[in-house]
Amino acid sequence: MHALNDSQGAPSGTVRIVGVEYAIESLLWPKLSPVLKDHPDVKIEFVMDYGYTDLAESPCDAGVRYGDQVSEWMIAMRIGPDERTVCVGAPAYFDTAGTPEMPQDLTRHQCINLRLSNHGALYAWEFEDRDGNEIRVKVQGQAIFNTINPVLRAAKDGHGLALVPERLAQEHLDSGALRLCLGDYSPYFPGFHLYYPSRQRPSSAFGVVLDALREKG
Repeated sequence: MHALNDSQGAPSGTVRIVGVEYAIESLLWPKLSPVLKDHPDVKIEFVMDYGYTDLAESPCDAGVRYGDQVSEWMIAMRIGPDERTVCVGAPAYFDTAGTPEMPQDLTRHQCINLRLSNHGALYAWEFEDRDGNEIRVKVQGQAIFNTINPVLRAAKDGHGLALVPERLAQEHLDSGALRLCLGDYSPYFPGFHLYYPSRQRPSSAFGVVLDALREKG
């Protein structure tokens, strides 16, 4: 049936894509929502996972990761701009606890942690000094989540500092609900890429998804 639809020029089939909540909400859904309206025979399943999903052992057809996290034996296609994660907190928190001047100062602050699903460990916050050397800090705090949106909410509520994608926090930075710190230690890195096995023979539905997700310009 899929082959017949392909020959008649009507894309059909199911495409399963795995990625983190932020990628699904900020990139995948806005770009793929029109696909569902334009192609009634195409189904897209969005799978949220903060682990590094192995597509060889997964029913998913493709995944989304930052460009520097994609395995070299995968086909990768950029679907978003370069990103950076930034340290943010509510003004009231800074007024009470002060502002860290360097990443190492975070060990003396309340920080809102993210637990990674692939091995259960808490995410070590990553920064970079002016010489390009990586700085990793294991932070502590009362609140721990396994998705990013509640982390941002807890920071807005004054429970501590959070390390979040800058684009996710931007509207709250603009409104003054959050303030940024350690910006000089937060470099940009390759943005989200769609990745999939090189052996995969794209279906008509997958081709439509690729075209919709491809970063233009």
